[in-house]
Amino acid sequence: MPSIEQTLREGFDSYRRYVNPLVSLRAELLGEPVRVTETRDGQLVGERGPVEDFHGTQTFGHRHPAITAAIQAFLDSPSPNWFPSRVNPFAGSLAEKLCARANRTLEGPRDAYSNVFFANSGSGGVEAAIKLARASTGRPRILSLDGAYHGCTMGSCALMKKGMFRDPFEPHLPAVESLPFGDVDALARAFAGGDVAALVVEPIQLEGGVRTLPSAFIEAACELSARHGALLVADEIQTGLGRTGRFLASECWPRRPDAVVLGKHLGGGLLPISAMLTRAELFERAYGKHYAAAEAHNTTFGGSALVCVAALATLELLTDDLIARVAELGARFRKRLSDALSRHPLFEEVRGAGLLVGVALHPSDHPWLSFEHFQVDGLEGIPSIGVLLCHRLYRRGFYCFACGHDWRILRILPRFNVPEGVLDTFLGAIDEELAYLCSLA
Repeated sequence: MPSIEQTLREGFDSYRRYVNPLVSLRAELLGEPVRVTETRDGQLVGERGPVEDFHGTQTFGHRHPAITAAIQAFLDSPSPNWFPSRVNPFAGSLAEKLCARANRTLEGPRDAYSNVFFANSGSGGVEAAIKLARASTGRPRILSLDGAYHGCTMGSCALMKKGMFRDPFEPHLPAVESLPFGDVDALARAFAGGDVAALVVEPIQLEGGVRTLPSAFIEAACELSARHGALLVADEIQTGLGRTGRFLASECWPRRPDAVVLGKHLGGGLLPISAMLTRAELFERAYGKHYAAAEAHNTTFGGSALVCVAALATLELLTDDLIARVAELGARFRKRLSDALSRHPLFEEVRGAGLLVGVALHPSDHPWLSFEHFQVDGLEGIPSIGVLLCHRLYRRGFYCFACGHDWRILRILPRFNVPEGVLDTFLGAIDEELAYLCSLA
């Protein structure tokens, strides 16, 4: 078996050859900090020095000592990781703590979450919600919103915004319909047929451009889904677990969603795990008819002991005080971003909540800044400005990303324990790099 050091020397080239050549080529062309070989104080370290990761999977920075120690302690123990009966005490403990934490803001037991399904990815959690909705209601239709990003498996992909992430895989899951974003009238018409099993929404569409659901649409979604007996599903894979300054972004909605999906940093950035929280009566309606029905939806390694240990350690770190810091620091950071960038003609606005931040840019009409100029086939007419700004920021040690469905928007998701000095440095860097791009445009 090769050593860790050998893999870090040779494995990057093997990835390019055997896994996904175009991903490697894209990273090279954009100048992404690819060859990172260690972590230090929560940051990545690569050939050009330290890199601050703003992707959002590493809530406490890369390889947080407490989460690493919990995983190591489990590996040093004699406990089994996989329980063939699927009666897993680590999954039970994590489910209990997740429900208790999610229910803390409720005034009473009504609508409290009391059942959890564990999967290996956010896509798997969304799949679980789709199947729960159809099995518990006996209805076919699943509604989503234009601009959505719910995952890359076949069921979750059907909910995706039309385009490069969805179109190649048609035909999709039948009876899935995408509604215009924030359109209350379209939502009412969709529910009028009485055959809707679920409405699946993100409280803030991250890949869709960091777009917050309008309050009028949320109110209508809560009322219409309840009146018509359909499930309201909140995909909080990117907004949940404190990211917006609340444990759940949907906890302030007029009614609790019937199911909420969590993922991304639930495993502390070290291990893959997602969770779908719902009410026990819905789970029983879907899977409680007999013993065989209880096995109708499962996943072999979902909620294995090791990933649950990582998630339990993550929840220990995710205190109320830390989430309050996310809300306060995020509000300050977004205001300072807006103040700093407002002088630039390519700047439009800052969006988001907590430490979920979007920087919206105006597309440049200069031909030298187009994908056509860079001879990138298939991207004609798509704005390049967000990708170009990311490219400039990589050189400054910041790993930023453009939104998957709207490349005019930078998505910036700092770790919750990021030092304020790091954000100060980033503010200076993005101000200077956007000024440079404006000078070219």
